[in-house]
Amino acid sequence: MTFVVTDNCIKCKYMDCVEVCPVDCFYEGDNMLVIHPEECIDCGVCEPECPAEAILPDTTPGLESWLTLNAEYAAQWPNITVKRDPPADAKAFDGVKDKLAQFFSPKPGQGD
Repeated sequence: MTFVVTDNCIKCKYMDCVEVCPVDCFYEGDNMLVIHPEECIDCGVCEPECPAEAILPDTTPGLESWLTLNAEYAAQWPNITVKRDPPADAKAFDGVKDKLAQFFSPKPGQGD
C-alpha cells in the first residue's frame, strides 16, 4: 500500500507534506506534488498535513489513475524535501473540481 497525491493538489501545491515524510518520497512538478509508490512506506504522516486534503491511501476506491500518474511523474520530476511557500493563488484553487483536465502541467518543478 502507498499514499497517493490526487487532483486537489494541482495549483494548490502546499508542501507541508514533504517536511514530515521520513523517506523523502515526494517529487515536485510545476504545479503539484506526487508520491513515488515504490518509496512510500505507508506511514501515513503526510495525509493529515495536507491542507488541501489531496493525499489519500491507495486503497480508496477510484484512485487507480492517480496511482499511475504518481508513479509516472515521480520517475521524471525532482525530489522535494524542503517546504516552500505555496502559489499565491493556492487558496483560490483549493476545492476546484476536475483540475487534472484543466490545469495539470507535466513540467517538472525545481525540487531541492
